[in-house]
Amino acid sequence: MFREQQLKALLEGRRILIAGYGREGQSAERLIKKLLPDAPATVATQVEDGRWKTESGEWRADWPFDMVIKSPGIPTFHLPPLTAHLTSLTDIFLQVYGDRTVGITGTKGKSTTASLIHHLLPGSILAGNIGVPLFDVIEQLDEHSLVVAELSCHQLEVLHRSPHVAVLLNLYQEHLDHYVDYMGYKMAKMQIALHQQAGDHFYYCTDNEELRSLVEEVKDRMAGELHPYSLGNTDEEERRLLAACPLEGEHNRSNALVACRVASLVTRQPLSTLRSPLSTFQGLHHRMERVGEKRGITWYDDSISTIPAAAIAAVKALGRVDTLILGGFDRGIDYQPLVDFLKEYPIRNLVFVGAAGRRIYNLLSPFTSHLSSLIEDDYTRIVPWCAEHTPQGGVVLLSPAAASYDAFRNFEHRGDFFREQISKL
Repeated sequence: MFREQQLKALLEGRRILIAGYGREGQSAERLIKKLLPDAPATVATQVEDGRWKTESGEWRADWPFDMVIKSPGIPTFHLPPLTAHLTSLTDIFLQVYGDRTVGITGTKGKSTTASLIHHLLPGSILAGNIGVPLFDVIEQLDEHSLVVAELSCHQLEVLHRSPHVAVLLNLYQEHLDHYVDYMGYKMAKMQIALHQQAGDHFYYCTDNEELRSLVEEVKDRMAGELHPYSLGNTDEEERRLLAACPLEGEHNRSNALVACRVASLVTRQPLSTLRSPLSTFQGLHHRMERVGEKRGITWYDDSISTIPAAAIAAVKALGRVDTLILGGFDRGIDYQPLVDFLKEYPIRNLVFVGAAGRRIYNLLSPFTSHLSSLIEDDYTRIVPWCAEHTPQGGVVLLSPAAASYDAFRNFEHRGDFFREQISKL
């Protein structure tokens, strides 16, 4: 195993507790058992009343653990008071393999950008929040390996080492149920750059005001080289390159720009060599994905949209949207920017789903008396209503600007169910 001794040095001799037993918690347990078979870790899971349970009983703050490996889905403030060293699977991985890692984060666009960088770097390994725990790829690594890691705020909040190449795409209000305040969320994202070393590289988009402002506040704490980028500051070669991007929307052109700059840095090849591979990239499911035509209507699935900025970007990218489906689980996000946008947009029909949808409706209703609208939580009713009210040649867009887990397991489940209902028309 590549750098096995460095991994063992971080874990050996520690009394380890794994907090949370989802995909990453199980991955951590497997690796620890492989590396240190005589020192298995204890696993603790949180029960409904907030207490933590292990096989031996309740986990209390005075239990004798030296290290707690926190799973990303667990808010830090849900843990008992700790005297043990707090870390995470991502933190341990980056302490050993950070110099072999390109890390990508941002409120929106990180899966697309990570997948695109992976596509532009043949032989790289794609892992992280995209669905493959970082520990699960360690067996594949050698001295030539490069890992492209999509990293969520939850994976980043406990770090002691940042990736060699870090990308932060944007910052918008998101996951406010997981942090004390919005600044806590933003600083969790910023960990991707705050623990870099001299010779590392940090790319960030200056088109995003929140991000540009935060970098100005903390840049004195950064050791890596800063690479600001903007769609408004591209040269002729980059504009020709981006013309080959098959993805729709300005936000995706921005993602493609930074992906190409990173790939050029890593390979030390000119941008012009990336035009052909960029043109062959296929977008990911549920991200402004054209489902097809049904009853003379074009349907789009953008279920990944969980914040207002994503819905606005999707509508702008398509240009024409006749019917827009909004809402889902309400996490207290500010919907006023979306309301202000929709007041000026020539849309015909609006569907409002879940608690978030009802809040958007209440904000928007004084301005939409001329529109057809539906307040409904059941997609088996929503899709036929959209088909009935959308004109021939029109466009229906699911871009909810809200999380899905009031009614679905995740955004993929929501998108799949939406598509299933379209197929039944």
